[in-house]
Amino acid sequence: MPSPCSLILRNVSLVGGRVADISVREGVVSHAGASGPADRTIDCSDLLVLPAAVDMHVHMRGGTQSAKEDWESGSRSALAGGATVVVDQPNTIPPISSPDALHARVYEARSHSLCSFAINSSVTFDTPVKGMWSAGALAFGETFFAPSSYGEALSEGELRTALREIHACGALATVHAEEVADGNDTDLVSHDRLRSAAGELRAVEAVRQCNSAGCRLHFCHMSTNASVIAAAAAGSVEVTPHHLFLSHEQFEPTDALGKVNPPLRSEKERRDLWAAWDAIDVIASDHAPHTRAEKQAPFRDAPAGIPGVETMVPLLLAAVLEKKISLADVIRKSSQAPAELLGIPPAGFSPGDRADFALYPRSALPVDPDTLHSRCGFSPFEGLPAVFPRAVVLGGEVVYEEGEFSRGSPAWFAGKGFFPR
Repeated sequence: MPSPCSLILRNVSLVGGRVADISVREGVVSHAGASGPADRTIDCSDLLVLPAAVDMHVHMRGGTQSAKEDWESGSRSALAGGATVVVDQPNTIPPISSPDALHARVYEARSHSLCSFAINSSVTFDTPVKGMWSAGALAFGETFFAPSSYGEALSEGELRTALREIHACGALATVHAEEVADGNDTDLVSHDRLRSAAGELRAVEAVRQCNSAGCRLHFCHMSTNASVIAAAAAGSVEVTPHHLFLSHEQFEPTDALGKVNPPLRSEKERRDLWAAWDAIDVIASDHAPHTRAEKQAPFRDAPAGIPGVETMVPLLLAAVLEKKISLADVIRKSSQAPAELLGIPPAGFSPGDRADFALYPRSALPVDPDTLHSRCGFSPFEGLPAVFPRAVVLGGEVVYEEGEFSRGSPAWFAGKGFFPR
């Protein structure tokens, strides 16, 4: 006789209207339907149950940047926002540009992260692409086609060579496509002008022209309707909650809490971005925390980047409750699509799926930075409606419940080229 299930989520309302019990055994879904005994059951009659998010664009900091964030605080923030997998970007200090640096980053995450994770490789003129692929990099980039925080831009020739080498590995290249003009970066309006929407669109086209090898491309944080449409013709498209929910007009002109690359756009451009919703493949946070003190420097000196891993899905679910978007779209863009793009086993309700879930109430509350878990201590989404999870399941174990964390069994997801030493 098989052993009892470790967990059963009872009365789960699935997309499409069916109600089922989700049985979990040994970290995966074993059955969806009528259930039997279990070590623990949770009645989900009044809850929204989602496959947990895969946030494929975070900057977990750590090391010399631990005042901003580290793996423990960042992973707590991820779990408290319903994300059980995060993909760390390689523009760290030092950058993830060698197999040894990648191994050290994996060790750091394994030692401190409460959620599952993957690590991307940086892309520079001298990155050992094959070596990084065999060392376990999940993907390459974000690859900077314009300079940003802790990331140096590649020339068109360097990008063309890198894409050829990445394609030879069968890997995914994620691209930060911007164009940066000269000028005085004194406020949010000038920041928008210097990293313009038109320049972003030109950069997308330039990246496409550089990809003569036919490498799989993923365009990070597209910020306008036109850029989304153009990028969708060349690869997969990612958009952030801050470009969907925030505009620079919602801030005081010199408030660097809203400074980010690509910039927050005008209110009109923000609304137009929603019109491209169906062309967006992935919602990712681009979680890039800095301390409040750093953000209070004169605008031109303040770093670009904002926290978002904890508020990403909650903001989207508030939009679901307001009937602006569908629950199925949120599941697709925050969980299913990123897992497919990256080759990570999917979370879901079918037998064999990774048993990672987030259980949400059916009501929203205003975002309160004092209740969030990022070390940076602020949120540009303060006051916006959001639906935060009541409980989060990782590998069949409840690891977050009513504000309390417990350590489960987080996994490292290495890329398909991983060859253990």
